Order: sequence, then C-alpha cells, then structure tokens
Amino acid sequence: MQHYPLYLLMAAATVVSPGPGILMTLTNSLRFGLRGTMGGILGTACGSFIVAGVSATSLGLLLAASALAFTVMKWIGAAYLFYLGVKLLLAPAFRFDEIKTQPRGFARRFGEGMAVQLTNPKSIFFFLSIFPQFIDTQGAYAPQFLLLVGTFSSLIILIHTVYALTAQRARRWLASERGGKWVNKAGGMTFLLFGALLANANK
Repeated sequence: MQHYPLYLLMAAATVVSPGPGILMTLTNSLRFGLRGTMGGILGTACGSFIVAGVSATSLGLLLAASALAFTVMKWIGAAYLFYLGVKLLLAPAFRFDEIKTQPRGFARRFGEGMAVQLTNPKSIFFFLSIFPQFIDTQGAYAPQFLLLVGTFSSLIILIHTVYALTAQRARRWLASERGGKWVNKAGGMTFLLFGALLANANK
C-alpha cells in the first residue's frame, strides 16, 4: 500500500485531537487509576472497528446519503454527550486519594468507551472519506480494510494510554478538593460543548 505512511499520519492526527474519547480516558485515569482506563480505551478502539465496518455497508452509505438518518444519529450522539456532561457536573468532587488500584467495572467502562464512539456520526463519515483514498481498488479489499482499521484502533490504544499516563503524572496537582471540582466542571462543560457542536453539525 503506497500511501500507508500518509494514512498513518492522518489517523494519528485524528486520534490525538481532543474529543469525547480523550476526555473519557483522562477522567477515568484520574478517577480510577491507569488500570481503570483500559476498559474505556479498548471499548473506544473496538467501537472504531465497528463504525468502520458499518461504514463499509449499505447502512453507512444510507447515513451518508440520507439527511433523516444523519439527523437521527446526530441527535442520539448529542443526547449521550449531554448526559455525560450533566452527570459530571452533578458528580461530587474527585477524591484521588480514594482511588482503588484494582477498580471494578471493566465491562461498564468498555461499554461507555464503545458507546461514545458508536454514537458519533462523524466517525462514520471519517471512515467513508478516508478509505476510498487509501484502498487500492485493484487489490484485495479485506486485507487492506483490516490493515487500515487495525492501524486506527491500535493508535487509539497507544495514544489514549499516553494521555492516561500524562493524567497520572498530573494527579498530584489535581489532588486537592478544589482541583477535583475543577476536573468535574471542566469535563462536564467540555462534554456539553461537544454535544452542542454535534447537534449543530451538518452533513
């Protein structure tokens, strides 16, 4: 695949850009420690794989062509982001000194990460626009598809882990009750902002 290095750069730039998934990784790292982030990170990576698969089907084409389908997905995604934002704003301040080293709820974190990715229609259109540019129509489709999506999902795991480690290093700075309240407010307002942007997005 001739243009794979270019795809790698584009995918990395997309993953490293701040968004709901990155915010979830940061807050999970601060709440539950490094281990507590892995469920959400793997859920986000798996969600990308599913979104890419859907994008390659007639459903993906329908979402790209149908204004109604796009609007439905857009509002589902926006509603979920609003829910996460309000939940954070109403939550008590983070108490980092009470974080458990072996947090429970891996499946729940996995589901949350996947939900954030699956309810974002922009992910579908990202894959719809990127794949045609980098897949060689003369070659076998499946191996190329798996390589591109596998690369994207692997980058999610790598980059989100770096974000989680960064949050761990900053935990002392945020260890006070005031810092915990700031994280809640900043995180909640960011989710609300992403929800508002998504609600106003056009195809």
